[in-house]
Amino acid sequence: QVQLVESGGGLVQAGGSLRLSCSASGVAFSSYSMGWFRQAPGKKREFVAAISWRSGSTDYADSVKGRFTISRDNAKNAVYLQMNSLKPEDTDVYYCAAIFRVAGTRLSDPYEYRYWGQGTQVTVSS
Repeated sequence: QVQLVESGGGLVQAGGSLRLSCSASGVAFSSYSMGWFRQAPGKKREFVAAISWRSGSTDYADSVKGRFTISRDNAKNAVYLQMNSLKPEDTDVYYCAAIFRVAGTRLSDPYEYRYWGQGTQVTVSS
């Protein structure tokens, strides 16, 4: 059974940093591209960042470029999102997601992903 479990969310002041982690089980992790998305109540799920399964290439939403960094550790079956210079508008529930052997522009589409975590709340106070 595939499981993705996020951790690392919390409350932080504007300008601060958080590091989200997502641990995967039940999948051949190195064969999955991983994405981070976020969603506020009543809004669509929004792409944040993705890292591809083979090349490790990364992609970011314009709103987080230069502030967030996605990385993965295949030995630990984990993907991370380092979030710096946080802003109040970054407040959301953050989800990690997995997709099997897909790369490129499809990684920014939440409907492409098969597996999702339960989400972790990030709150940035002004």
